Parts: sequence; C-alpha cells; structure tokens
Amino acid sequence: MVARVHPPILEAERLPAPLVSKHIWDERYEDINAHERYLGRNGTVIRKFFLHLSKAEQRRRFLARLDDPAKNWKFSLGDVTERESWPDYQEAYEAAIRGTATKRAPWYVVPADHKWYTHLIVASAIVETLDDLDLAFPETDKGKRKQLDKVRAALNDEED
Repeated sequence: MVARVHPPILEAERLPAPLVSKHIWDERYEDINAHERYLGRNGTVIRKFFLHLSKAEQRRRFLARLDDPAKNWKFSLGDVTERESWPDYQEAYEAAIRGTATKRAPWYVVPADHKWYTHLIVASAIVETLDDLDLAFPETDKGKRKQLDKVRAALNDEED
C-alpha cells in the first residue's frame, strides 16, 4: 500500500523499466490471485481480513498511546504523518481488495472501531470456515484396533 500511495518508494525498488507500467498494480493483483489459487489447489484455505478503522478512532487510539507511558512504544510519528494520505490509502485498500477478492480467497472487511466487535466477526468467519471443512478425527480400522488392543494388554501387564 505504501508504495502505491508514495510512488518514489516503488521507484527505489529498481524494478526493470518494462515492469513498471500503468498496469503494474493490476499485474500484482493478478500475481497474488495466482499464488492464492496455487495455495488453494494444495489444500490451503485462505481468508483475508481488512480491519477497517475509522480516522476518528485512529486519532483516539493515537492520543491514548501518547497519554499512557506504557503504550508510548506503540506510537510512531510516521503513522501520524501518513494520516495526511488517508484518502489515498482508502483508495489503495479498496483497489487491492477488489483486485484480489475471489471465491477461493475472499476478503472480510471488518469494522474495527470496537475491538470486541472486530474479534466477534473474525472469530465467526473462522468458525464458519472450519465448519465448512467438515473436519473429523480419522477412524481406526480393525487391523489398527487389534494392534492397539495388544499394546493395551502389554501395558496393563507391566509392573509399576
């Protein structure tokens, strides 16, 4: 996101000139989608979460970090400077989400002003995903069961 909002950062990457075209972001989204498709074909379940914090809540949290010495370590002057580019970041996030949201790897855009609500939504999405996997412990076949019975008998015969 930062490189999209601040083009000089992308320029500093020293990519070959033909790769830095007007289509670079669409091409990067295409690459992300291809990678996620590959992961999905190999059994990886992908769920992506964008925790959308309002500008007002971000300000409140910054002030709380400044007011509490125990939270000063969380504060970065760079974050405050980046607030000046808020609209550009929102546009970049929207483009990235639209460009990389697929049925196999969906995005969940979650309101994040209230942490309890954010946690509830994320946990619910994870639980739903796990339920959809229809997971179960493997069943033990008769041959393995006989082996386990022999081991149990041997362990029961041991002296303490």
